[in-house]
Amino acid sequence: MLLVCDVHGDDTTGAETISFSLDGAAYEIDVCEKHADEMRDALAPFVGAARRAGGRVHTASRRGRGRSGAAAAGGDRQRVVDIRAWAKAQGFKVSERGRIAQSLIEQYEAAH
Repeated sequence: MLLVCDVHGDDTTGAETISFSLDGAAYEIDVCEKHADEMRDALAPFVGAARRAGGRVHTASRRGRGRSGAAAAGGDRQRVVDIRAWAKAQGFKVSERGRIAQSLIEQYEAAH
């Protein structure tokens, strides 16, 4: 199935489907990589301050219809976003890309 970025509104190819919920309503949006990154960056401060409600979403369901195996092999993207947002909220310096220090991951896990 071919995805089209819902934000662009034209024939820009989408990279993935992102599922999210707000005020009790569940949503899905097909986005290109640029908009996926923008959405995650915009939500990061809120995710970092929020409590997880309900069970953990499985990578397969979050992966979306259009993600390739190579894109999925990058690891649990949402977990990385959560850790970065939490670390920033705690005042830790953390890069926008690349590996997160194991000590920071352990502190995040201890806090959650």
